[in-house]
Amino acid sequence: MSFQSLSYFAFLPLAAFVYLKLSPKGWQNGVLLAASLLFYWWNRPSGSAFSGIWPFVPAALLILCSLFIWRLALSIEKAPANRRRRLIGLGIAVLLAVLALFKYYNLVLPMLPIAPGMLHRLPFPLGISFYSFAAISYLVDVSRKDMPAQRDFVSLAAFLCFFGCITAGPICRARLVLPQLEQEHRFDAQRTVRAMRLFGLGLFKKVAVADVLMVYVSQVFGDIPGHGGPALLLATVFYTLYLYFDFLGYSEMARASALLLGLEIPENFKTPFFATNFSGFWSRWHISLSGWLQDYLFTPLVWADVSKVPLLGRRVSRFSPVFCVFTVFFVSGFWHGSTLPFVVWGLLQGLYRAGEEIAHQKLGKPRRKTPGRVLWAKRAGVFCLWSFGMVFFAMGSNVGAAAGESRGIRDAFAILAGWFKGWSFPRFVSESRQAVLDGFYAQPLMAAAFVLFLAVSLILAVWLDVKRNFSFKNKDEEQVLAAQKPVLRWVLYYALVLLSFAGLVMQNGGFAGGSFAYGGF
Repeated sequence: MSFQSLSYFAFLPLAAFVYLKLSPKGWQNGVLLAASLLFYWWNRPSGSAFSGIWPFVPAALLILCSLFIWRLALSIEKAPANRRRRLIGLGIAVLLAVLALFKYYNLVLPMLPIAPGMLHRLPFPLGISFYSFAAISYLVDVSRKDMPAQRDFVSLAAFLCFFGCITAGPICRARLVLPQLEQEHRFDAQRTVRAMRLFGLGLFKKVAVADVLMVYVSQVFGDIPGHGGPALLLATVFYTLYLYFDFLGYSEMARASALLLGLEIPENFKTPFFATNFSGFWSRWHISLSGWLQDYLFTPLVWADVSKVPLLGRRVSRFSPVFCVFTVFFVSGFWHGSTLPFVVWGLLQGLYRAGEEIAHQKLGKPRRKTPGRVLWAKRAGVFCLWSFGMVFFAMGSNVGAAAGESRGIRDAFAILAGWFKGWSFPRFVSESRQAVLDGFYAQPLMAAAFVLFLAVSLILAVWLDVKRNFSFKNKDEEQVLAAQKPVLRWVLYYALVLLSFAGLVMQNGGFAGGSFAYGGF
């Protein structure tokens, strides 16, 4: 049950009605937990490889992790300082070990010197990275005395299992969400209108922009040697935009789902492609992950006393901030995936950010008053470097791979090398036309309609980002809609509904775009 499915369109209003209208006082968290577990069960692993008890594994793991975190946090709160450090270390180690087991076990299994069939493949639990990170931040905050441990198991489990965030985040902080779960929530018309606007925006970006872009990308990246430089470059740019609008659309639908219930969860994107450097970019892209890495990895690394570490302690007592920045982003590559393309992607992000810090130290930070043409040149530079890294991210995500196949580092370098070959405008037109005919519908008139639809949807999505960045200083995007004059506002409402409906019809009739790019993390 994905957010853009008809089943979710029925599930969310029904869950909200029961939660807001029928739940007795004091029972709302129980209802939220039950709805979240139902959502999680609905998205259980399926297929011939996972029969018998295996579909139960992810849900059982989620419940066991919630119980473990609940009891451990209560113990951490009462423990003296030295024992508290050991307990928090134990909790983080267990959560990371479980995360590593499910992320890498199936990758390592074929390499083990055992007879086939002796060990079973493990089903990958939906959203395990996101609820693991939320659990780690909760334990650390309790150990730092930033918040009290939650006594009520149901409330904590409702936070960790919340169906709005379990698929792909945002990574919520317990100290922000748990106090909201202690309050009673009832129907509010104004809040519901806000939630509907936000959900409509997210749905539009997912089904009318991201999924449509992926039609072209999957066809071109599915046959790298058969396409020239212009097609491969356009597919790279389209993939960059696809990942942004796919994840942004999901995040907005997640926030809207929470808002409908009376819960405020963090925003995940703030027009990142208008950033003029990578520091600004990462403060606007996947904000919940960037903030998590800042608070729970970068800060401890910067303040860590390594003077007593064997060999290392003889030379340094603390890590330099530049080294810590590089390490954080390099590690994020391993979080995103276990294959070499993701490692290279993380290395690139580390080099971008560390290089930027070194440049600021040597040359000084940019002046506040910078000419507009310089700012746009910087934005273009950030976009180009980010898109370059997206080639490796796409291959790590197996974009364009046939069923049963996987992409690797060679495919990424094949794309980069292909950028400089086959520069012919007639060839580019022919390849692009064929990509649409093969990926969408094998009729010229339908292909032309597809291109027109993509152009209209993309222009509207970019216009919304431009307005939000320059006119609204990155306030919530639903405010961009609400602030328009009545005639334009209603034109936009109808456009979003019609384009989203058309995108859903195209998705079900011409291509498969039902999953989210970050749904497998």
